[in-house]
Amino acid sequence: MITIGIKIMPRDVILDSQGRAIESSMKSNGFQVQSLRAGKYIEMTLPAASHDLAKAEVERMLHEGGLFNPLIEKYDIYFN
Repeated sequence: MITIGIKIMPRDVILDSQGRAIESSMKSNGFQVQSLRAGKYIEMTLPAASHDLAKAEVERMLHEGGLFNPLIEKYDIYFN
């Protein structure tokens, strides 16, 4: 079993309205925030024989399974 984390974030050129709303809220509550972007984190455990096979399966899920929108999002894969 291999556990993988996937961080999905808006592309840098995309307006991140959720991140801007959170940033505004933090600032109005007195926190000093330079910038803030919001995304999502997915963690899953796969019955894969190797890290390479697990990564390939996760990339297939991302592209074919609809876990992210390649037009507006980017992702990073982490092994836990």
